[in-house]
Amino acid sequence: MRLWPFRKQVSAEARTLAPPPLAEAAPADMSRLLRIESDETRAMEASRGRLRVMGLSLALGFAILGGRAVEVAVTGSADAASPNRQAVAAQSRGDLFDRTGQVLATTLDTHSLYADPALVWDAAETAEMLATVLPDIDVASLTEELDSRRRFVWVRRNLTPRQRQAVFALGLPGLEFRSEPRRVYPRGRLASHVVGYTNRDMDGLAGAERAFDSALMSGDGRPVALSIDMAVQFHLDEVLRASMTEYRALAATGIVMNVQTGEILGMVSLPDFDPNRPADASNGERLNRAAQSVYEMGSTFKAFTVAVALEERTATMESRYDARAPLSVGGYQISDYHGEERWLTVPEIFTHSSNIGSGHMALEVGAEAQRGFLGDLRLLERAPIELAESADPLLPRNWGPTETVTISYGHGIAVSPIATIAAFAAIANDGIYVPPTLLPVAADETILGERVMRSDVARDVLALMRENVVGGTGGNAEAVGYLVAGKTGTADKPTRGGYDTSRLLSSFSAVFPANDPQYAILVLLDEPQMPEPTYLRPTGGRVAAPAVGEIVARIAPILGVERSNEDPVGRAALVRAALMPEMIP
Repeated sequence: MRLWPFRKQVSAEARTLAPPPLAEAAPADMSRLLRIESDETRAMEASRGRLRVMGLSLALGFAILGGRAVEVAVTGSADAASPNRQAVAAQSRGDLFDRTGQVLATTLDTHSLYADPALVWDAAETAEMLATVLPDIDVASLTEELDSRRRFVWVRRNLTPRQRQAVFALGLPGLEFRSEPRRVYPRGRLASHVVGYTNRDMDGLAGAERAFDSALMSGDGRPVALSIDMAVQFHLDEVLRASMTEYRALAATGIVMNVQTGEILGMVSLPDFDPNRPADASNGERLNRAAQSVYEMGSTFKAFTVAVALEERTATMESRYDARAPLSVGGYQISDYHGEERWLTVPEIFTHSSNIGSGHMALEVGAEAQRGFLGDLRLLERAPIELAESADPLLPRNWGPTETVTISYGHGIAVSPIATIAAFAAIANDGIYVPPTLLPVAADETILGERVMRSDVARDVLALMRENVVGGTGGNAEAVGYLVAGKTGTADKPTRGGYDTSRLLSSFSAVFPANDPQYAILVLLDEPQMPEPTYLRPTGGRVAAPAVGEIVARIAPILGVERSNEDPVGRAALVRAALMPEMIP
């Protein structure tokens, strides 16, 4: 009986100590806990979103920087990357030499001045201070650049050591120096049109620098030798300058070529320029008139007219043509400057430079044969020389009888001097055309030429050229002991609607020595004027032929041409006897 209350008490205690159900124990605390966990989750999600955006932004930024780096590496367009590209170019671009080993172009390291505008204290003061040691600086423009938000500004490229030291002594903040390569031309103006020049990035822009750019930039720094002989170039240049001054010509050009190999030993175009400062030169000074200009060459073309007539067998050395009166063709009257007014033989047409006789001869040949022969001599296309400046000729639209006559004496067609001298070289080379070249030819190298006329034709024309110097219009070209042969050229300059007889192109094309042809020379003066008070016409025989004679006398010993003991007077008598028989009425 007494146990039951005890059991009941124990059961009551058990019910009191047992934990109540969770849902009923703390409903308010659980709601707060869930609310806290929900806020933290949202905060974490927001942070993750921001991190994703930040990561994408950084990735995009690095992608842009990487793309810019690739662009700079490939194009070198950035200012900061350009010197690196130039440093590579300086190591790889080879030098240019003449055939004797003289340096014509090389690359030197120089210092260039740049500024970080963010570090410049006073832009105006800095520009003014720099102008005290670099006088040609544009102070206003530099001040504006130094006051900008840019971090890199070129101040002056390729300083001399003295200029660098003077700038360094100023102690101006924000200025720094960077090593850069510079292409240097030790010979200055001499052979400037042949050598050419580069831009700041070492890319060839003209002359041999452009023609042989790939070889010069081959990567191994190997030099390129040219066919030019600087001793020949010097004398050619000096004589042309003197002639240009004496006759007050607008321009002058001269070429010396090896007739057997095609090597150009000298090429001068005046006025010229300093390739170390090409930007300071005018377009006219940078123009290579020997290759880039085309001219109506005048009576020099009579050598080709005689050659094609002999080649086509429409004439012989004994053939005669009526030069008693002007030749009428296409409504025009073709006359001679100093007319003989008689029948002329082929040699007389050549030595007296008769337009009438030359026109008759060309009409017999015909337009088709004339055009084909001049084409074989490469006179109807740009001269096949390495220079990119080599110009295309100006040809007539219609090649009828009138054009056939005018072209026979060098009017109505305009060609470059280099194309002309290469055609004369074919006559001297026994009728074989060899393309002109600026690269030296080895002694054992095989020269590939093309026969353009028979050997006997080439010899006959060469004999006429020699006679023209001995007793014709080219007498002033004689260089005693070297047997010069050649042909004068005097052409009126074309103008709108006709020709201006007061403005001439006077030239002389020559070969020497005539008994063993080795070299061809061409000299051309643009609008020469005879010295006052003479009123003589400045023809090719008067102004260009004397220059050729002096050039031959100077360069022949340099080239190893032996003097001849032949008596020019006696030789002239023999030539006249062989080529000019008694006239037949």
